[in-house]
Amino acid sequence: MAQVTLKGSPVQVNGVLPVPGSQAPDFTLVAEGLADKTLKDFAGVRKVLNIFPSVDTPTCASSVRAFNKKAGELENTVVLCISADLPFAQARFCGAEGLENVKNLSTLRGREFHTNYGVEIADGPLAGLTARAVVVLDENDKVLHAQLVGEIADEPGYDEALAVLK
Repeated sequence: MAQVTLKGSPVQVNGVLPVPGSQAPDFTLVAEGLADKTLKDFAGVRKVLNIFPSVDTPTCASSVRAFNKKAGELENTVVLCISADLPFAQARFCGAEGLENVKNLSTLRGREFHTNYGVEIADGPLAGLTARAVVVLDENDKVLHAQLVGEIADEPGYDEALAVLK
């Protein structure tokens, strides 16, 4: 169990964040059209997992915009934006913002993702959602970088996450 903060207040996070060098746990999450997507559906490409509570918060929205901008510069890489938002809300946000370089996945089903990736908020006002984290995987799902952001209201370290892909 890890601890982060939400606007300075301590928040417990369940599970264990995958560590660099380890094999990423498989997952089944929900994509556009309510289709199940697994980690294997993205085989052969590098993956940036941008994990956050909800796209309807300013910091989460900023992270999706930032990774969308940076994703266009990355070869053989997909950015997966993972949140509790329904696929309809994720699509609406990206459509309204003109964001086409990221793919959205919802934790609507596949709740084991929360603990398998060490991001399950266990208490406080956001209990049941995911903490903010970034996990970068190579083409074979080996973890290259992992960051559990210490303050949920802060943006992740974009440069550090993407440096492992250069």
